[in-house]
Formats: sequence, structure tokens, C-alpha cells
Amino acid sequence: MTDKSELESDLLRTVRSQLDTVAARLSLEPSIHERLRYPRRALVVSIPTQMDDGRTEVFIGYRVHHNTVLGPTKGGVRFHPEVTLDEVTALAMLMSWKCAIVGLPYGGAKGGVRCDPSRMSARELEHMTRRYTSEIMLVIGPDLDIPAPDLGTNEQTMAWMMDTYSMTQGRTVPGVVTGKPILVGGSAGRREATGRGIVYVLYQAARRLAQELKGRRIVVQGFGNVGGVAARLLWREGCLIVGVGDAGGGVYSSRGLDIRQLEAHVAETGSVAGFPGTDAVKGAELLELPCDILIPAALGSQIRGDNADRIKASIVAEGANGPTTPEADAVLRDRGVTVIPDILCNAGGVVVSYFEWVQGLQYYFWRESEITSRLQEVMTRAFNRVWAIAQKEGMDLRTAALMEGVRRVADGFRLRGLYP
Repeated sequence: MTDKSELESDLLRTVRSQLDTVAARLSLEPSIHERLRYPRRALVVSIPTQMDDGRTEVFIGYRVHHNTVLGPTKGGVRFHPEVTLDEVTALAMLMSWKCAIVGLPYGGAKGGVRCDPSRMSARELEHMTRRYTSEIMLVIGPDLDIPAPDLGTNEQTMAWMMDTYSMTQGRTVPGVVTGKPILVGGSAGRREATGRGIVYVLYQAARRLAQELKGRRIVVQGFGNVGGVAARLLWREGCLIVGVGDAGGGVYSSRGLDIRQLEAHVAETGSVAGFPGTDAVKGAELLELPCDILIPAALGSQIRGDNADRIKASIVAEGANGPTTPEADAVLRDRGVTVIPDILCNAGGVVVSYFEWVQGLQYYFWRESEITSRLQEVMTRAFNRVWAIAQKEGMDLRTAALMEGVRRVADGFRLRGLYP
């Protein structure tokens, strides 16, 4: 059996390999290329936490800043049993490209704690989150690094982090994190932002491919804040959601699913599994269902070299981070499948996080209609830039997106120079 740490090391090697390929295409100066291959700083912390049974458990946490050339760093915090420094470092690098692609004044960051939040009580999670926040206090702040929710974390996690930081400052500092509850400085539209961004780029992709989005058959893997929101919005626009899956199982109906009823079923049972009038689908079989558009919005490495040739969709919109392996990418590209890469497709979350950060700094909050309008403008502009590069250079959208992100960060290094 392959050791999990090796798989995560492979993720970092893959991300650096992507950078190396793009650097060659851009003819990057060796000095800038080398600076981009490594993080600006990385912090590893121990997090002693008092558990409900009275014992103290020590968790390991991380916070990595990839670069700060375009502004303070931005990136999520994930709580998961398989978090490692390599994984966090790779994801921080991808955040740099993502922020640059959509034109945000941020560098990339990522954080995480190696834990299993599903086996912890709310009290234990609060204790651990607050201690983690205090341990990374050296490297976060509204003008330095702004965390956000990610896998295994949510609005409540961010409220704890903001409160912990604010207590040390003697004042409320809403700009230190994003993805907070609206009541304590969060933004309208933040929870739906990633899923809504996916819909906006799908509209642009369909238009560029001379297709009508309405009536398309869609399969969604993952039914949370990303996949669930995307499914609901696309269903309202007249798309046929034929398959949906989550950690509990999957369901399929060639006639299409009523997403409103499916949401009620999930609220009652905790999973899409067992939704009346549907066929049960197991695991990765969901990805291979007949459809026009596939939205992998769950975990990474779901579309691999051993199943990519069975993907029937003509468009893959990556809602999750890294759902397609490099081997699968090559297979899909050879088959003519349009893959909208994660660093573009799921950037809606960080865009509205930026809006939340700006609102927090100003103590002035926008209407949700303003949020969604500005999000659509940013996502549409970014997609059109990446599409134009892909057409001009004769390359796939992932390579084009990486070129756009890396070029912008490299330009920042050139403009700022080297200190001292």
C-alpha cells in the first residue's frame, strides 16, 4: 500500500511541475522562477487541546504563505486527518495563481490542522481552534494574512478565530478572517459564492462552445456549499440535474432530480442516498454517468488515469481543489473534453472573501445584489482572459490559467524588485 505522505508529496511535486512547465513557456527569469517554487514562509505549530474527558491531546497545525508580492496572503484553513505540510504548501501555491487570475490584491496562503473534526465535540473544536489561532498569531492579520473556511471548517470556526485574534488586540477586528457569520461582520452571498462562480464560468464556457446551458444534463459530485449551491442554481436555470452524490452515497435519474425536494431529503436524513424515485449509485460510478457537464465538487484526485476514459461529459467544471490528476488531464485533453480548472472555476469563494474583507475594513456592508453582480463581472472577465490565452496559444484552459496567474505574480516581482 502506498503511504499517504507520499501521495501528498506527489501533490506538491505536481504543483511545482506545473509551475516549471509554465515558467518555460513564459521564459521566466531563473531568479523569479526559483522564488515561485518555494513559500515565503511556513509555520508548524503544536496545538495542545483539553478534551472533554479531561485529557490533553496535541494536534499539529500549519500556516503557509506562498508569496506576498501582490498584497497580503489569503487562503483557507482545513481540519482533516490527512493534512500535511506538503499539502498545505501546494495549496498555498495554487492560491497564489487563483488570486492573481481573478485580479485580487492577494498572495496565496493555506492553513490546516491534522485532526478529525467529525469525532470532536463543539467544545473540543472551539478549544482547538482558539489555540491554533493563538499559535499562528505571528503570521495572521488584516494586513498580513487573512484565513477563511475550507474543508472541515465553517462560519463558526471563523467566528472563533476572529474572536480569539480580537481579544489579543483589545478591539473587534472583522478583517482578520473571512467567511464569518453575517451577524459578526460576514458578507451577504459568501456562503453561495463558490457555487455561484461555477455557474458564471459555465455560462461563459457554453457560450464559447456555441451551446445552450439550459437543458444540459449535469452530474454533481458533492452536495455541500459548493456542489449543492451550483446544483440548485443550475436547476433553477433549466438544467437537468441527473446525478448527485455525497459522502453517504449517490443517486441518479435520467428524468432529472427535483433539487428542492432533494435538499429537504438531505436536511432530514443527512445524505442524498435513498432519495425516492432514483437509482442508487456507488462511489466513483457517479463520475461515469451519462451527462453533458460534470461538476466534481468533493475531494481531490477523483478523476484519475484509470477512470478518465469513462467520463462521458463534454465539460468538466472543477468545483473541488485538484479533482483531476495530471494523468487524467492528459486523457481528457486527448478526448476533446473541456476542463475548466479549479484555480479559475472555484475562485468565486475567494472573490467574495475579498469583498467581505473590504467591507470589514470599511465597516460598510453591501447588498447581496451588489455582491452577485460584482462576482459575475470578475468571474466573466477572468474566464474570458483565460479563454483568449488558450485560443491564442493553442493550449488547454488549465495551462492557460496557470500562465495567466504565474505571469501576473512574476510581473509583481519585476516591478517591486529585490530587497535589499
